[in-house]
Amino acid sequence: MKNVLVIALIFLSSLAHAQLTSKEEVAPELAVKREAQKKEITNNYLALKNNLLISDSLAVVKNAAALQKSLQNFKFKKLTLEKMNEATTARKEIIQLAAEVGATKNINKQRKFFQSLSVKFWDLAPKFKAEDTALFLQVCPMTSAEWVSDSKEIKNPYYPKNMLTCGEVKASL
Repeated sequence: MKNVLVIALIFLSSLAHAQLTSKEEVAPELAVKREAQKKEITNNYLALKNNLLISDSLAVVKNAAALQKSLQNFKFKKLTLEKMNEATTARKEIIQLAAEVGATKNINKQRKFFQSLSVKFWDLAPKFKAEDTALFLQVCPMTSAEWVSDSKEIKNPYYPKNMLTCGEVKASL
């Protein structure tokens, strides 16, 4: 009976060690994949903003679709059930706003939807932000319109012809 118990303990010990080794080998790959997803989401948002700056409504449509897709593939980690539900709901709202941005080729309508999208995006930016990326919440004091940028330099996507440099940094991550 002792031999069976010893063999069982040795088996369980080696199984636990194998699981730890497996986690150690897989975790860095998953972390790299997750960082790539975060970078993709952020880059898609920034591309959308940058194409609003140059008033390229066709590129905005493509960027909105790319943002939707990257958000749909993203899974939240390390959140309580309540926070997970809030984040998932907010992500769905961002996806819907991105769909509305992409559903029109009218640049003014795109900018209007982008305004709401930016507010929601900033709320989840700490979850989406890649480790090597700095993000800045910027606001146009004339209109209170907000957007997220990866630069402190102000380039207003809502009024690029008349008020390109109108704005200020409100917060940063």
